[in-house]
Amino acid sequence: MPVDTAESLNKIEIFSDLDPGEINQLEKRCSWKKFRKQELILDRQEESREVYFIVNGRVRVVNYSLSGREVTFDDLNAGTSFGELAALDNRPRSANVVALENTTVATLTHETFREHLMQHPEVALRIMVQMARVIRASTERIMDLSTLGANNRVHAELLRLAKPGIRDDQTAVIRPIPIHGDIASRVSTTRETVARVFGDLSRNDLVKREDDCLIILDVDRLTDMVEEFRGT
Repeated sequence: MPVDTAESLNKIEIFSDLDPGEINQLEKRCSWKKFRKQELILDRQEESREVYFIVNGRVRVVNYSLSGREVTFDDLNAGTSFGELAALDNRPRSANVVALENTTVATLTHETFREHLMQHPEVALRIMVQMARVIRASTERIMDLSTLGANNRVHAELLRLAKPGIRDDQTAVIRPIPIHGDIASRVSTTRETVARVFGDLSRNDLVKREDDCLIILDVDRLTDMVEEFRGT
């Protein structure tokens, strides 16, 4: 039976070097799962080993402190993957993964995933590049948490969110508008602090709301504010 067009690995980033025939063979070895908004996909410390590929939708990688405080690591969009660590080192899951909207994923067993990496070094290389990005981002985040005050951590997170949407005039578009609670969970502060920082930036003509997006009015100035306290 052919795979439904909504259930295809064609847009998965790490498989972009494979030809259509190879992708088709891989699809036949996948299991396909659908999750509703806010449904738990992976639970931290569970012993499963499958690798997940986001066909459509969006998920959040998150943990919770003993007091119940949410710590967000990343939001992943369609075309990306997660679960590789447990598949590679046979250890429990390192984080929770929750669907942010209705989401379809394809999964491979860890045996099939490892076999595929051995047969396709180009896929293994893309996995290594992906992991390198995660390590770099984690290193930067650790430095920010260690060296920046709460206000400056909010500035740094806004700058990170702005980078994909930077325009030639050094403004940037962040869409959708960041939720205060989401920013707070990423930078280990409170919603009230985030709201206060947003208010200050607005009064200083650095950000403005416009329809369904947040506009950074001067990316260079925001960058200078962050780098001044990073000491770089």
